[in-house]
Amino acid sequence: MVPSTATAIPSAIIYPDSDGQPMAENSEQLRWIVLLFSNLAAMFREAADVFAGSDLFWYPIEGRPEIRMAPDVLVVFGRPRGKRGSYKQWEEGGVPMTVVFEILSPSNDGEEQVEKYAFYEENGVEEYYIYNPATNHLQVYVRRGEVFRRQWFGKEFVSPRLGIRFDLSGDEMAVYRPDGQRFLSPEEQDAARVLAQKRTRRLAQLGRAARLGQASPEELAELEQLERDLSS
Repeated sequence: MVPSTATAIPSAIIYPDSDGQPMAENSEQLRWIVLLFSNLAAMFREAADVFAGSDLFWYPIEGRPEIRMAPDVLVVFGRPRGKRGSYKQWEEGGVPMTVVFEILSPSNDGEEQVEKYAFYEENGVEEYYIYNPATNHLQVYVRRGEVFRRQWFGKEFVSPRLGIRFDLSGDEMAVYRPDGQRFLSPEEQDAARVLAQKRTRRLAQLGRAARLGQASPEELAELEQLERDLSS
């Protein structure tokens, strides 16, 4: 009998996009994930080379699908925006995630946090943030060479990479963009949009009355105030 020289063809490696678990375990954790992701995505919407995501599996090593982590919120500098089922680093020019956020829930235990810390440190994350809404406590780690260094601060911390400011002086954390605008929830963003529309309509109405000489002194004063508000 002639021995077979055929070799087995390896099966394709599967990199799952989901582990079947929910993104958040409770409404408070979800609220913070949505708040951070939506505002970071909006902040970088004009940047073609910044990718913001949420609950996305990160596979740092090709051929090792068991080595993975899914940060609650993430930002990657040097990679384009776009749809992704997961973040396969070898398909992303070898660029690791730049900034990651984890929002704690009651079920998070110490072993899980140690594992995440080690994963992010080993795979090149520049800044790692852990926020506990229940205690209003923020842990910050910034890369120094090959390792993370814990950042100790009072009530405020400014991200070296993102430029955003975390303020823990109140009952819960407030986050501000580099231009000073506070991160708003989707509900607050919608309310601000509706208010802006009302002010714009009122401004047009008062401006028309002023041009026709039909505006009262009170309406002229209101017009001046609206113009100041919109220009600030």
